[in-house]
Amino acid sequence: MKDLYILGIESSCDETSASIVKNGTTEIATVISSQIDIHKDYGGVVPEIASRQHVKNITIVLEECLEKANLTMNDIDAIAITYGPGLIGSLLIGLEAAKTLSFIYNKPLIPVHHIAGHIYANNLVKELSFPLLAVVVSGGHTELVKMTGHYKFKKLGGTLDDAIGECYDKVARVIGLEYPGGPKLDKLAGLGKNTYKLPVPLKDDSYNFSFSGLKSAVINLVHNEEQRGNEINKEDLACSFQSVAIEEVVSKVRKAIIEEDIKNIIVAGGVAANKGLRSKIEELAKELDVDLTIPPLKYCTDNATMVAAAGYYAYLDGRVSDLRLNSKSQDVLM
Repeated sequence: MKDLYILGIESSCDETSASIVKNGTTEIATVISSQIDIHKDYGGVVPEIASRQHVKNITIVLEECLEKANLTMNDIDAIAITYGPGLIGSLLIGLEAAKTLSFIYNKPLIPVHHIAGHIYANNLVKELSFPLLAVVVSGGHTELVKMTGHYKFKKLGGTLDDAIGECYDKVARVIGLEYPGGPKLDKLAGLGKNTYKLPVPLKDDSYNFSFSGLKSAVINLVHNEEQRGNEINKEDLACSFQSVAIEEVVSKVRKAIIEEDIKNIIVAGGVAANKGLRSKIEELAKELDVDLTIPPLKYCTDNATMVAAAGYYAYLDGRVSDLRLNSKSQDVLM
């Protein structure tokens, strides 16, 4: 079979990205325009500002990606686009760019679910081996997904409220860390000790997660200590919070590995970059003798490389859309 070159486009939040991937496994070129410095002043992503920045950046990013790859649109076999979930305004900018290119150059248009993209980022490291358990941890999602083959997803469980990444960012803000707070909190946790007693969020027999109670407990603890005139040890609180949050994930992963007879696990999403989580998942994989894949840091956060990688397998599966494709701020991974 001839090599297939997929152009991926990602604009679900505050990153404008384009990438070209060959055969779902080989990154040819990737360009990412980040908006972190812009949203830093607001303590989080402002949807309207993010959308306007995507409008400014999308053409530049696409042109730079093709130039970097030394390819033209004639060399591209299909266009993969994140259609959801995400910020609706941001999604629409990328989608309209993808639909325009699809129409002008008569290229197939491949809809890619954002979480499928994060999962297939692992395929850029090592080809996925099934059946597997995907541990999806990001700013908007915390899910356990079982896969028995390419594009065969079964959601075992997910968060009932806040996603783990969202919880990290909110706790980081409470203890005075600058946006994006998650990575900074992870670093701070490595310097502290688990000295603060915090509640375990959802200790039950399901595969579901809950982080809102843990977040509220940290917020209340900080406020109560401030009212008493006591100083919070940020390193110790970060360590205490991270210990509970990660145990919430690892305990459910352990349960799924044993009950679903899993031999391969992958970690996907922005929180896959968390050193504390990586360490605990690695320990668990070694203990239960399962194969573990975690993508390098550059593939953990939002990027179009993962979208193009997922798009390749979606294309082989016949998942091609016409120009009526629309964005969805919320959608179920299928």
